[in-house]
Amino acid sequence: MADLLYVRSTAFNDHDLMPDRMSRSGGNVSPPLEWSGVPDAATELVLLVEDPDAGRTPSLHWLVTGIDPATDGMAEGEVPAGGREWTNSYGATGWGGPQPPLGDDPHRYFFRLYALKKPLSLPETPQATDVHRAVQSRELASGNMVATFGR
Repeated sequence: MADLLYVRSTAFNDHDLMPDRMSRSGGNVSPPLEWSGVPDAATELVLLVEDPDAGRTPSLHWLVTGIDPATDGMAEGEVPAGGREWTNSYGATGWGGPQPPLGDDPHRYFFRLYALKKPLSLPETPQATDVHRAVQSRELASGNMVATFGR
């Protein structure tokens, strides 16, 4: 069983509404995040932000791999130290803020952080499900927080 990482944001609380400036149409700026509990044996942190309410396959809003395990967070609009951003479900590299369909109930956005014992190997354009599969055998610790957003 993996240990627990603690993930939080100064922009919103767990299960609260994400500010509009972080949405795709409101500024598309990534939120500030902080974390703790990274095991000493971690060689890499991975941040996955996904929307499981987007349809049959979760929508990938942000994937950052190679994060330095000595870091404890990042500022708003920044990439974590050592991090490599991947293509999101909008086809762009980096943060892709929420943009659920008009009239939908608010969608949930899971901010998942993984501490890994060995570096991650992913396909060229990974989906959220690829990341979940890839971290299973490498995970030392994980944690998450959830934000909501609706239009």
